[in-house]
Amino acid sequence: MNWYERIVIDPKILVGKPVIKGTRLAVEFIVDLLAQGWSEAEILRNYPGLTHEDVAACLNYASSILKAEKVYPFESVRV
Repeated sequence: MNWYERIVIDPKILVGKPVIKGTRLAVEFIVDLLAQGWSEAEILRNYPGLTHEDVAACLNYASSILKAEKVYPFESVRV
């Protein structure tokens, strides 16, 4: 699944948040619904314009972003 085909970033839509192409539904919104326990079937029922591929693209986008994230741990200094 190539999320590039279904996720767009446009500063004119939701201030540039990544959204599902042709909608104003942000990737973070769909991922948050899944995190709250919504099933894919519930999402598709409540947002009939979406497809399985759209939901999968959201998860693939989130996965790609997390893989690219770099974390630099540091030791806290106690005074």
